[in-house]
Amino acid sequence: MAVTPAATSATTAAADPRLVGRERGPRGWLRELRRRARGGELGSLPVVAGLAVIWMTFQALDAAFLSPRNLTTLSVDIAGTGLIAVGIVFVLLVGDIDLSVGALSGLCAAVFAVLSVNNGVAEWLAVVVAVLIGAAAGVVHGFFVARVGVPAFVVTLAGLLLWNGLMLQILGASGTINIDDEGLVATLTSHYFGGAAPAFGVAALGVGGFFLASWRQTRRRAAAGLPFRPLGEIAARTGALAVPAFGAAWVLADFQGLPLALAVFLAAVVGLDFVLRRTAYGRAILALGGGMEAARRAGVNVPRVRLSVFVIAGVMAAVGGLFLASRIASVGQTSGGGSLLINVIAAAVIGGTSLFGGRGSTWSALLGVLVIQSIASGMALLGIQVAVQFMITGGVLLAAVTVDSLSRRLRKAHGRA
Repeated sequence: MAVTPAATSATTAAADPRLVGRERGPRGWLRELRRRARGGELGSLPVVAGLAVIWMTFQALDAAFLSPRNLTTLSVDIAGTGLIAVGIVFVLLVGDIDLSVGALSGLCAAVFAVLSVNNGVAEWLAVVVAVLIGAAAGVVHGFFVARVGVPAFVVTLAGLLLWNGLMLQILGASGTINIDDEGLVATLTSHYFGGAAPAFGVAALGVGGFFLASWRQTRRRAAAGLPFRPLGEIAARTGALAVPAFGAAWVLADFQGLPLALAVFLAAVVGLDFVLRRTAYGRAILALGGGMEAARRAGVNVPRVRLSVFVIAGVMAAVGGLFLASRIASVGQTSGGGSLLINVIAAAVIGGTSLFGGRGSTWSALLGVLVIQSIASGMALLGIQVAVQFMITGGVLLAAVTVDSLSRRLRKAHGRA
């Protein structure tokens, strides 16, 4: 019996509700939310809700938590770790792991300090060399993983030991090098764009960009005959984004203005998110996370893409290491060590990047590092020991991985994993 186009359409819609235009209005939105929850596709909603609970809890315990001073400090503190976490997101998206980024960030910061302070090299040139070393380390990791076939866990664990040892060798007997507190790198975390205009300008740019991108996508989907969001819903979503965006701008302007560190971090998140969502290279990365063999059969150069994500992770580790050195105006034997690696990976996973590959975005790094640094900031205000902070962060990480696993199981049950 011949199958009519209408019957085919109905069968497809029954198989995949995402192809059906949902009911408009609040009722339709709630039904869509329930459908996504059953299918394990809640996205960043649990993270945002968890972050709101963390902020409300600490504010109830200490009224200084949401003060302009503390939130501005928080916005600067997230930059270094967050930039490294953005690089880790790319590696996790293809289903690999990089355990060397913490040690590599310390090595690159040490190279910068030795060149600029001990050898009198211009700071801008020392920064370029440090970033190139991060990229070269990424090439080494990617070569052994993608070309030789050594598991990423082993390669990057070896890199962790190698880069940490090389950093100690470079620093030498002194152990600590203080960088110029008025130099280029120190300025990364000490400079603020004063006044209300920069902060509110960035907020307006972000909200306006979100609205235009959503509206453009709606027009394209409508022209293609696909389900699309009505203009009223786009306006509501834009308003929901505008509240925290302009609220953050008001808080920053009330203290010292927009921090340069936060501006650079947001630029990296937005720019690399565009790469992931709007370029063929980004789609190739996501395809690898969905299945390397399927991606290879679709024409993706799997070794090249796998190598490239390690290069991105290496570059972001170098940049993040410079921001971390800028924050304390020095580089020492503990740079890149301690809990940095754990926090970086935890930030990516807590923010919503899947350890199984194929799901996540650079915004995951932003949300995840906000959760981790908010916990650290709140604990510091309350005078609670670091040991308790580690336990709480570990619990949050376990919860995030559990949600990720359950979501993957639900997606498999619905044929979408």
